[in-house]
Amino acid sequence: MTPAGFQPLDEFDYHRRLAAVDGLALVLFSSAACATCRQVERLLPAAAPAGAQLFMVDAQKSVALTRAFDLFHLPGLFLYRDGHYHARLDCQVTPAALRPAMAKALAEPAQEEP
Repeated sequence: MTPAGFQPLDEFDYHRRLAAVDGLALVLFSSAACATCRQVERLLPAAAPAGAQLFMVDAQKSVALTRAFDLFHLPGLFLYRDGHYHARLDCQVTPAALRPAMAKALAEPAQEEP
């Protein structure tokens, strides 16, 4: 079950749905078996900028997609703008840490997905 505030994604709709997003999108790769993941799921809606769309990939169900993103440790948080990949965000999930990390990533051109 996807937590409130998140839209579920899997390997079958990941790229199509993100390509259609206008504005910011944060994609969380998570697992119900991961305590840190559950904590990030609780914190992210309040830490994300207003208007950012939140998506979640269940890493246990979407193994191929999780592997494609080279995720060996969960959670994994990825930033998109207007359907374009920008960066993996490796920071605390608080407004004070997340928003500057996003601003720094968005100041650079879009990148190729991992």
